[in-house]
Amino acid sequence: MAIRNIIQIGDPTLRKKSFAVSDFGPKTAELLDDMKETLIKADGVGLAAPQVGVLRRIFIVKIEDLYYECINPVIVEQSGKQLGDEGCLSVRGKFGTVERPKKITVVAYDRNGKKFTVKAQDFVARAFCHEYDHLDGILYVDKAKSIGEEKR
Repeated sequence: MAIRNIIQIGDPTLRKKSFAVSDFGPKTAELLDDMKETLIKADGVGLAAPQVGVLRRIFIVKIEDLYYECINPVIVEQSGKQLGDEGCLSVRGKFGTVERPKKITVVAYDRNGKKFTVKAQDFVARAFCHEYDHLDGILYVDKAKSIGEEKR
């Protein structure tokens, strides 16, 4: 495993659409392991493959002590609205107020190619939507109603 560099806003990779994963082999497993280690070191909630310079439809979200590894995720259902503050490991030092769905259902694949479904709401739905946007080259700053400096 290795800690990867998290690219920052301004890097054109963050604005590109990611490609679907078709190979669930050792390279994908290595990327997931590296992303998890990188996320832990950065003390973040989520990390998408484009943030480490890999244009693949993969992200990880950490909720409490559980890591959701999502490959080729699709949001198949969403409802309600919530407004809340978000930050991003690729937009350091800032936060923004973003409207997201209150509830979502995500269908994705795990590292072994097994399909699974996650129903999420509130903060967890927000985290999944934030990471999902990265796969389409969208940053939270694109959707933010306001942006401010992070309070330390």
